[in-house]
Amino acid sequence: MSNATAPDPAGDARGNPDCLDDPLVYAVTLAPHRSLSARGFRWTMGAMALACLGSGATFLAVGAWPVFGFFGLDLLLLYLAFRASYRSARAREHIRVTTTLIEVRHTPARGPTRTERLNPFWTRLLRRDDEDFGTQEIALVSGPRRVSVGAFLGPEEKGRLAEELGTAIETARRGDHIAKHSKNNDEHYL
Repeated sequence: MSNATAPDPAGDARGNPDCLDDPLVYAVTLAPHRSLSARGFRWTMGAMALACLGSGATFLAVGAWPVFGFFGLDLLLLYLAFRASYRSARAREHIRVTTTLIEVRHTPARGPTRTERLNPFWTRLLRRDDEDFGTQEIALVSGPRRVSVGAFLGPEEKGRLAEELGTAIETARRGDHIAKHSKNNDEHYL
């Protein structure tokens, strides 16, 4: 899946819009994974509603009418839990690496967007791996600043992101103008 990047009118870390002309080395948009589609959600909620209605009707028929209300409460809580899960799936992280700038834009499901800008020449990639569980953490470190990326990704995806991001930072440091990791210099999704 590919989506073209839009230049940031804010410019680089010093507020200089000249960085918009810098060659794009790497761009990726990270999004939390949700395995249940909207259609699957409707089917799941429908099946649960039928199961609650059937079980509740049985209890209602034998005179245990308060149990019927608890089945409705269970269904409501399940719906609210799914809704919260889908709301949190709207979070995004956009990472752009040019020859003079690393930009990480965190867009949470709720709240303001936060943008961090780092110089690729002073930034190193911190990667914490566990022998049994894979890559556990990725961060960009520049002096005292530490910017975590991909916190909601799984270990395999974090590992792949760390490799791609490390290669992109090295490419930016060398000043290579050919982006090898981003199809046609477009943003891609991980």
